[in-house]
Amino acid sequence: MAPSSSKSNPPRTRKRVEVESTSLKRAKDGSAFTKCEACNKDVPVGLIDMHNCSLDSKIKMNLESQVVENVTEVKKPGERKKVGSSEVKGKKDKKEKKVKDPNMPKRPATAFFIFMDGFRKTFKEANPDEKSVAVVAKEGGEKWKSMTDEEKKPYLEVAAKRKAEYEKAMEKFNAGNKEEQGGSDSDKEE
Repeated sequence: MAPSSSKSNPPRTRKRVEVESTSLKRAKDGSAFTKCEACNKDVPVGLIDMHNCSLDSKIKMNLESQVVENVTEVKKPGERKKVGSSEVKGKKDKKEKKVKDPNMPKRPATAFFIFMDGFRKTFKEANPDEKSVAVVAKEGGEKWKSMTDEEKKPYLEVAAKRKAEYEKAMEKFNAGNKEEQGGSDSDKEE
């Protein structure tokens, strides 16, 4: 004999319908009913589409039930709330983008990008038919990887020089912004 209780399905959780007005009736199990005005019968809200009655009353009952009911989800234990993409988008919309100051100094190019400026010109001269940017970038990357430290040295020096100039310009820019805001941070705390 096999135990019948182990093979039976667990009871299903039912959707609960919250009612804001008195037009819906509830059964003992919590299901909602509405009264059909044409035939004066109680019709389950979930089965309004199947009710055999006039089309006008069917449409009216369906609209009323959509306005009145709010379906609440039954949470299963251990089930985590997932953040929907619409919620994430809503948060991003509310968050304003930081406005970039047009007077702020531009970051300097790295040694690789300084190398690529010259490489693009020489590659285009050597391969005038090649129009693909991806091919130029791929060839430039392979050439940069194959270069020795001694060959990269002039590009690294130019990059270091530009970075030093950028840092000086940023110090000057930040000092100018602090003066416009009315003093340093330590003055505001006191």
